[in-house]
Amino acid sequence: MSMSDSELAAHLAEVAGSILLDVRKSGMFAGKLLGAAGDQTANQFLVHALRAQRPDDGLLSEESKDTEDRLAKDRVWIVDPVDGTREYGEARSDWAVHVALSVAGKAAIGAVALPGFDGGIVLRSDKAVPPVKHSGVPRLVVSRTRPAKEAVAVSDALGGELIEMGSAGAKAMAVVRGEAEIYLHSGGQYEWDSCAPVAVARAHGLHCSRIDGSPLRYNQADTYLPDLLICAPEWAEQVLGLVAGLPGE
Repeated sequence: MSMSDSELAAHLAEVAGSILLDVRKSGMFAGKLLGAAGDQTANQFLVHALRAQRPDDGLLSEESKDTEDRLAKDRVWIVDPVDGTREYGEARSDWAVHVALSVAGKAAIGAVALPGFDGGIVLRSDKAVPPVKHSGVPRLVVSRTRPAKEAVAVSDALGGELIEMGSAGAKAMAVVRGEAEIYLHSGGQYEWDSCAPVAVARAHGLHCSRIDGSPLRYNQADTYLPDLLICAPEWAEQVLGLVAGLPGE
């Protein structure tokens, strides 16, 4: 049975999440060893599956050696087998699996699996749900270990609430799921950290950009993509203006 790109992304994210739960349940690994085993096992599955199902497309994975072959291709799959390896290794729930398809440098299709949430859920770019409106103070999801100074400053300016969370995918999906309004990150990321979350977030009507308002571009020679803003559209202009007004280093 052939699958559409969207169906394939969601299926692979879901199966990789199940594999990761099985690795954790095996009891053979703990801590950093569990993280490494999960990364390797999920990556092997995703890479083999994508090469079998979409042999003509490019592929970029956090856990595989990058090559220049993808740069000549219009369609490139960008995956993060375990987004939030630390959280996965600590048996927390705030980690994710990212499977995305970049087309002409844009995050076109994506699926983010949250295997530890609600018995396992997959958020998809082809199955958007209506946004949940929040009438209280804006909630900003930030890293539980190193919250971005810009996010803290924006929260202070807006009288907002900071919510600490693990992986980038979990934080972005918190905004998609209506558990927060703003995800502002400036501490350094790579394409695989945001491509699938951005595809899903955009499909749900959220604003997605760099923190200076410029567009996010994927399948670049340099995969470093240092900052990201995903937020409810009604907050975008105000947040971008506040960030622009912050003093430089």
